[in-house]
Amino acid sequence: MNVFILNTGRCGSTTWIEACKNIRNYTAAHESRSHLIGEQRLAYPSRHIEADNRLSWYLGRLDALYGDDAFYVHLSRNRDETAQSFSRRIDFGIMRAYREGILQNMEPDYSAEALAHDYIETVESNIALFLKDKHNKINVRLESAKADFSLFWKAIGAEGELEKALAEFDVRHNPSTR
Repeated sequence: MNVFILNTGRCGSTTWIEACKNIRNYTAAHESRSHLIGEQRLAYPSRHIEADNRLSWYLGRLDALYGDDAFYVHLSRNRDETAQSFSRRIDFGIMRAYREGILQNMEPDYSAEALAHDYIETVESNIALFLKDKHNKINVRLESAKADFSLFWKAIGAEGELEKALAEFDVRHNPSTR
């Protein structure tokens, strides 16, 4: 079984994967195939845990390949805090792609935070719709990640060092510094 961490970004996905690296019976990676296209884009090895916020744009293809046979984690964080983090990154990454590629002829007076909120609402809605008929799933909040991770661990039958995994949630991974 594969595991997909669906998320907007800026919500702890890097930390989640660092914790998952303490699982012996799965591999785990963050955005490991984001540079690929076609069939290779979603060709994850069996028993792999992947976090990639770009998967929200591949949900139709993800469903066709993995459907209800995978386990899905909907990882989220307080929306205002997520938007603040994204607004500090408005000129690169997914926010630049959203601003310049998805939105066209956009009104020039939208604030970075307003754009971030719009992006978050779009991605969260896409993920919610995708997951509505999935049976193997869990909703997780960054704010309760340690408790939620233990439930996730049990749900996927993880083997490894749970205490080391939980300790990763005490470390700030990939903080927004701008």
